[in-house]
Amino acid sequence: MQANPCQNADERGIEMNRPTFGDFKKAALTRPEVKAEYERLAATYELRKKLIGIRKAAGLTQEQMARALKTQKSNISRLENVDSKNSPTLSTIERYANAAGFELEINFVPQRPS
Repeated sequence: MQANPCQNADERGIEMNRPTFGDFKKAALTRPEVKAEYERLAATYELRKKLIGIRKAAGLTQEQMARALKTQKSNISRLENVDSKNSPTLSTIERYANAAGFELEINFVPQRPS
């Protein structure tokens, strides 16, 4: 029988019950302050994830995207970085989307009850 490379086991082969990231996240989100911060940052994470996704879907590296936008690779990296202290402008997001062959679409949805 072949060993499962994803299985949690120590060096002796004894299976260990380590929590998964999903388990950790679920437990962390039971804390009101963690949940509030998570929800506050959700749109930022989603935007950054989508920016990276459309760049990759277009088959572009950060360097190629930078050339298309006539900027430096470090600016693209900062734009895609969730921890960046700078929020991109709407015009920057639109130029980024267009350079990747996408159109920007803005959508508003009702807030979920707390």
